[in-house]
Amino acid sequence: MATKKELRIGLIGTGLMGRIHTNGYYQVAHFFPELAYRPVLKAVCSRNEENARKFAEQWGYESVETDWRAIIARDDIDAIDICTPNDTHAEIAIAAAEAGKMILCEKPLARTLAEAQGMVDAINKANVPNTVWYNYRRVPAVTLAKQIVESGKLGKIFHYRANFLQDWTINADLPQGGTALWRLDADAAGSGVTGDLLAHCIDTAMWLNGAITDVSAMTKTFIKERVHQTTGKVQPVGIDDACLFHCHFDNGSLGLFEATRYARGHKALYTFEINGEHASIRWDLHDMNRLEYFDHADESVVRGWRNIHVSDGDQPYMNRWWIPGTSIGYEHTFLHQVADFLTCLETGEPCSPTFQDALETQKVCEAVLASAASKSWKDTGVTV
Repeated sequence: MATKKELRIGLIGTGLMGRIHTNGYYQVAHFFPELAYRPVLKAVCSRNEENARKFAEQWGYESVETDWRAIIARDDIDAIDICTPNDTHAEIAIAAAEAGKMILCEKPLARTLAEAQGMVDAINKANVPNTVWYNYRRVPAVTLAKQIVESGKLGKIFHYRANFLQDWTINADLPQGGTALWRLDADAAGSGVTGDLLAHCIDTAMWLNGAITDVSAMTKTFIKERVHQTTGKVQPVGIDDACLFHCHFDNGSLGLFEATRYARGHKALYTFEINGEHASIRWDLHDMNRLEYFDHADESVVRGWRNIHVSDGDQPYMNRWWIPGTSIGYEHTFLHQVADFLTCLETGEPCSPTFQDALETQKVCEAVLASAASKSWKDTGVTV
């Protein structure tokens, strides 16, 4: 048996995404045994040493750090995984690139387009492998949707629509800022649902349907002031609680997008639908292992929406899992991305979405916010 090459991981951040990414590293060799690279959980970093040590003990990291600069400086670390709030992504990624480290970064790439561009410039200068964790690309049903679109079965695309609905901030007493609620603080997050939720929708949309060329948007902040956990003072809320936009795609189709944290009854409703000349497809995160497909070429007496259960071995990724007819979950999408990243290290190919891909998503997010502020159409400048 060939000796496995070690990919020594330095994880920065011990929150939810740190756990999810680590599970991917921990499990990937069990389900993709042919990979030449084997992740090694070398070090985990948190500003709170106790949290770092508990995390390391739970997941099997060999050591801990409390300063991200120290983890980047270590010679025994090959790849830096950034699982921190958005306001730290740029500084960490640029330093890691300058140190010659591979980088895996949580989404969105940064708070602003300027920060994201600086990260891309650093990656390009250092020429280090990189990827951004837009995990919904790795849902088998979404990957199957990509294959169907690329096959031409849908024909000319007319419409793309998506939404991402949550309800967890419908509470005027909920503070902003701090460890758990940094997503409500514009200084830490950059934006609200645009960068947090719509970024996922935009990444998937441009992966499936091509470049978004221009947008017309509106945003709403329903609760204007919240107590900030750091200062204890009531401060203006700078993030968007809801955002709607419509757009043109480069292929001539129209797009309609909505995201909100004020849709009572929805914890994470993410859906998309694509309507083409010959066929349509749609997907719902709540039933993530199914893809719905309508083909107008079917005989009229049986024509209707098909419900495809994506669980068989000839469907994307599913030959790695259980038996046909059974399902996998959210966590597997990250494991798939780890496997794809390791495969790309072998082949020398980029592992999409790369920082450059995520920069294009950032361009759309920036145009959306600018459009909402100016109440006018804005070009995105996307070059995908």
